[in-house]
Formats: sequence, structure tokens, C-alpha cells
Amino acid sequence: MAGFEEVSIDKLFRIDGDSALVTGAGGGLGRIAALALAGAGAHLAVTDIDAAAAERVAAEIRDAGGVAESWRLDVADRKRIDAVIDQVAERFGGLHILINNAGIIRPGPAESLPDEDWDEVVEVNMTAPFVCARRAAKHMLARGEGRIVSIASIMGFRANPMIPHIPYQATKGALVNMTRSLAVEWAGRGVRVNAIAPTFFYTELGADLRRRRPELVDEIEARTPLGRLGEPEEIAGGILYLASPASSMVTGHTLAIDGGWLST
Repeated sequence: MAGFEEVSIDKLFRIDGDSALVTGAGGGLGRIAALALAGAGAHLAVTDIDAAAAERVAAEIRDAGGVAESWRLDVADRKRIDAVIDQVAERFGGLHILINNAGIIRPGPAESLPDEDWDEVVEVNMTAPFVCARRAAKHMLARGEGRIVSIASIMGFRANPMIPHIPYQATKGALVNMTRSLAVEWAGRGVRVNAIAPTFFYTELGADLRRRRPELVDEIEARTPLGRLGEPEEIAGGILYLASPASSMVTGHTLAIDGGWLST
């Protein structure tokens, strides 16, 4: 029977010395994921298509006493994904945690959506998380342990009547089921795979939406039982839970951080 020490905060949520790679970590939710993991003791590989942004976040972690290095990573470049993940694993002595965060949106009516917009969103939002997971799993399966967390969306479960962006919704729905499938495939070999489905958050994109279309943000808030958009730091607890021993019996799950949106 577990005692006090086994269920202590440090035992459940500390990930000291574990190596973690976060894609799209130069800002927004990716930055928060990197900060949260570093604060719990992980050694961070901060990756982003914007090398300067990735380095700023890595420097922020180092300035706070954490361990972090940055890599430029365009997740639409499959060969680059493999190379960076291998470099990170070599640099940190393995790879314990992968956060698939990078994503894009190309809104517009389905009937006039350019093929290139569809292809770009599919590559970044659906194919890249698989390629990242596959390469990360190469290292995780070899040591019999690892945790993969992908950032999906509430729009992976629902249609969006306010903003037409079918490639985003389709790829996020695919990511939810990819999470289930990889979880089942790798569960017996020690690798857990989960996802988070955020609602609308006040990232730079959310703030820009408030400036451009305040009436739309008002409608989103009215549809949300908690009555507001999320603040970026409110995703940190979910990230840390799924990436830590606290969720050791959880795999194949998508955790909604949505202010109650999916309950309506």
C-alpha cells in the first residue's frame, strides 16, 4: 500500500533530469509547456521554426536556473525532424518527453479553400506530429519508457459554426484518434501517448482576434460555461500532469482544457 511519500507532490510531479522536446515552443502555449516542464526539473529542447524565438525561451529557462537549449525546427521538414530529435537525444542522453505543439490554421470557406492551404495544414498539424512521435519513440521504446503529449483542440471533437477552417478541424480530429492508436500500439512497451484539447486561449493569436473581431470573442466567451477564454498558463497543469508520473495509468486520453465547452 502506498504511503505518504509515494503520493507526495515531488514524487508525482517532479521530472528531474528527464529530457523533453517541445515543438513550436517559441511562444504561446508551447512556451508555457517548456516553462512548466523546466520548472519541474526537465532538461528542455526548445524548438521552433523561429530560431531567435526558441533561443529567447531557452534563455528564459536558463536565467531562472533551469537547463535548456534551442534548436531551429520547421516541422514541415520531415528529415529535419529526425535530425533534431536524434541530436536532442544524443545531447541529453535520451529523450523522455515529447510535446507535439506546433500547429497552423488556414481559415476560409471549404468551397474556395486552396489545395495548398489544405496540404500545408495537413503536413504541419497531422503528419508532423506523427513523424515526431515515430522518431521520438525510436529512442523511448529502446529504453522502455516515454511520454508523448500532443496539442489537439476542442475542434477535434466539434464543428466550429463561427469560423470555417475545415483543414484545422480535420487534422485535430485525426490527432485525437492518432493519440488513441499510438497509445494502444506502444502501451505494452512503456510509452504513454496522450493529448490535450484546448479551447480558445489568449495567446498572441487570441489577442489579435480580440482586436480584429471583438464581437466574435464575445460570442466565444458566451458559449463557454466559464465565460472567458483561457490564459496560456492555464494549460501548464495539464501538460505537467500528462508528462509526469502523476498520470502513470493514463494513456490514449485527450484532456479537454476548455472551460466546459465540450460539456454543452
